[in-house]
Amino acid sequence: MYISQETPEETHKRLLKVFSRSELIFLPGEYAFVECGANNFPHNFESTALAFVRDSEVWSALVPSTDVQAERFTVFRFHFPGGLDNSGFVGWLAAHLKRSVGTGVFVVCGQNSKRGGIFDYWGVPMEIADKVIAEFKSLRKTADYENK
Repeated sequence: MYISQETPEETHKRLLKVFSRSELIFLPGEYAFVECGANNFPHNFESTALAFVRDSEVWSALVPSTDVQAERFTVFRFHFPGGLDNSGFVGWLAAHLKRSVGTGVFVVCGQNSKRGGIFDYWGVPMEIADKVIAEFKSLRKTADYENK
């Protein structure tokens, strides 16, 4: 992994460029985490889950959900272009969203070597999705202006 030495301003400019050139897709519907014991992989979610994560006690699967009792999220995905240094992106954008719309996020990463490497699934509370979308549109305009 490449380690860059840059000022906070340089980091912001670089990551704004990464943001503007990344593929951003909001997934339809709502998602929630479901849990099952660590010894019993949740096979019933294999075809619908975006991610499976486990600790020493449970498997946690991120799946489409309409369960009104569950904490539900709007999920979006970033695919990063190859050749751009996206190091620090998660912290940069998470801090930006906390400052701008007041929300925290969760992030689950994967890798697709055919599409530039690392990709991220991000989740925000579904109640604030419209504000996040509006903030992303504003951030894209800023990126387009600054990267002319």
